Amino acid sequence: MIIDLSRNRFEGYLPSIIGDLAGLHTLNLSHNGLEGIIPALLQHLSVLESLDLSSNKIGGAIPQQLASLTFLAVLNLSHNHLVGCIPKGKQFDTFDNSSYRGNDGLRGLQLSKDCGGDDGVPQATTPVELDDEEEDEGDLISWQVVLMGFGSGLVIGLSIIYIMLSTHYPVCFSRMVVKFEQRIVMTMERHKKRY
Repeated sequence: MIIDLSRNRFEGYLPSIIGDLAGLHTLNLSHNGLEGIIPALLQHLSVLESLDLSSNKIGGAIPQQLASLTFLAVLNLSHNHLVGCIPKGKQFDTFDNSSYRGNDGLRGLQLSKDCGGDDGVPQATTPVELDDEEEDEGDLISWQVVLMGFGSGLVIGLSIIYIMLSTHYPVCFSRMVVKFEQRIVMTMERHKKRY
């Protein structure tokens, strides 16, 4: 029912024969050196509740067939080399981004990287066109924000200087500082006497 071979130095590919272990509830092969792809035959583990393949060198896409694992409550595929879209449906909609962290090539709602349309197929835009558009818009927005911040800060700063000079505020401010300094000195003297 449980296979936990985590934190070993196993290397090689995930054996597809694991898909024949129909009564398996927990499979933990994390923190090894496993590579290759996730076998689609894992879909046959119909009572699997926990799957942890984190911290390996597994690549490729997450098989869409794994969305049929209705008992799957824990999934950790983080820190691998997975790519493509995260499967949609059933249990996969319940896992948050920590299940997929450290896989820069993955996309999906959990990672705030859009996969495209409702069918999970990426939209037909070339990355070069998208990058140029985003770069132009990003530059324009960042300069607008900088100029707005600089302008409002300049206006507020000049207003404060004008008010301070016209109301002789620096004199009042210096008196406040002197009073505050006296309080600190008196408090320190009290503490010296006490200790």
